[in-house]
Amino acid sequence: MATSKKRNARGTSTKLRAPTKGMDIVMNIDEQITTMLTSHGVCDVGFAKVPDGPSDMMYAISIVIPLCDAIIDEIENVPTYSYFHHYRTVNAYIDHLLLKVGLLLQSKGYCYIPIAASQSNPTDGNRTHMGRYSHKKAAVLAGLGYIGKSTLFLHRAYGPRVRLGTVFTDCPLPVSELVPPSICKDCNLCVKSCPSGAIKGIEWQEGIQRNEMFDADACNGYMRDHFMNIGRGSVCGICIKVCPQNQIQKLNYKTYRSENY
Repeated sequence: MATSKKRNARGTSTKLRAPTKGMDIVMNIDEQITTMLTSHGVCDVGFAKVPDGPSDMMYAISIVIPLCDAIIDEIENVPTYSYFHHYRTVNAYIDHLLLKVGLLLQSKGYCYIPIAASQSNPTDGNRTHMGRYSHKKAAVLAGLGYIGKSTLFLHRAYGPRVRLGTVFTDCPLPVSELVPPSICKDCNLCVKSCPSGAIKGIEWQEGIQRNEMFDADACNGYMRDHFMNIGRGSVCGICIKVCPQNQIQKLNYKTYRSENY
């Protein structure tokens, strides 16, 4: 094993072990990732093992960035220019953080593939409103929250007022096996508030397809017909604004933290 010499406080030399790609690194890298991300404003980090990661990478790192409550609260029947700017800024910041995670992994000898924070990949030239991999799926598998009737990801502390990022790696990581259930129950505020009628009111369960719960074409069409003057019809945010889980989950999470930490 490679070694190097370093002078200690007494002036004598000591041998230092060079870092290796072994369990001593693997056991600590999740903590390094979490510490780095939370120091840059990430509110939650989770790890999952998936059977369908890109390039056979089985480990997913899911990150959560909270949105600005004051900006979300300004949304009424239409999105605001501030919301569109915030949406773009947060997405760009997530992509930046995923690159930092990837470079850390690469420095330890591992491979990584980040998933763009907001990018639709067309199929045969047709719009699909689907990215390379679902951020929401990775976040749920990492135990960070669940899917609401709106098909928004509902974080365990911030409800729907978050944006997600995902990076895949071949680095073995400690993973969560908890998949929280939906708790929307009888609440239909998002269904009633959606101006496009895209939300069908079906409660999420593991294995259900998005189109069974949500009409992405109806949502996209309405935004393009009515909000082209704000972000070229790419944002709305009404379902995020009306969802009560933001306040409910913040209260529950504070209670959980106070009782367990």
